[in-house]
Amino acid sequence: MDDEPLALKLLSGYVRKTVFLSLLGEFDNPFSAMEFLENNKVDLIFLDIQMPDLNGIEFARTITGNSKIIFTTAFEKYALEGFRLEAIDYLLKPFSYEEFLVTAKKAKKQITLEQQVASTVEANNEFLFLKSDYKIRRINLGDILYIEGLKDYVKVFVKNEPKPVLTISSMKQIEAKLPSSQFMRVHRSFIVNLNRIETIERFRIVFGHVYIPVSDQYKEKFQEYVSRNFL
Repeated sequence: MDDEPLALKLLSGYVRKTVFLSLLGEFDNPFSAMEFLENNKVDLIFLDIQMPDLNGIEFARTITGNSKIIFTTAFEKYALEGFRLEAIDYLLKPFSYEEFLVTAKKAKKQITLEQQVASTVEANNEFLFLKSDYKIRRINLGDILYIEGLKDYVKVFVKNEPKPVLTISSMKQIEAKLPSSQFMRVHRSFIVNLNRIETIERFRIVFGHVYIPVSDQYKEKFQEYVSRNFL
């Protein structure tokens, strides 16, 4: 996405001549791009930083899901902010096709790796790979206490770890990758590890000093689980 016609034409031309990339759309304003992203899965976005109305940094903060970003800019000062947003890289204008190709290959490598990790997770009932703090961490399912949803992020609370693991995901996405025999959604914002429950108090699940409510939507299912294991 770029508001400069010549820059947009050059960038789209680079994408078209790169065999492992497919051009799904090109936009000269962020609002058209937002509408497209709402209805289409996009692995990689080339994003200009200096644009009217909404700059590339602001636009990047609105992106949900797993789309990766490569910033294009004429100003090197934006690089640090780009990396804070976990952009794969940035291209300093004017850039050659050779520079573009190096960055595109870097993106392809990272996207392929994450897709392979996701495939492993789907077929595995023992652990999850989670991306957190620019690293990919392996988390054993048995060590997870509970998971809390925070809009576009989730906090994964793990046994013997003082801080939760924070990763970009929705509750729906992470719930789909967890074995239902071991994990249960008990609230819009919470998933618990059934094997880690030790205390239940008035339909609240107690983990140390944390009380997780069981909402009305999930009470019947949770009560069935408790009843099956009640003495």
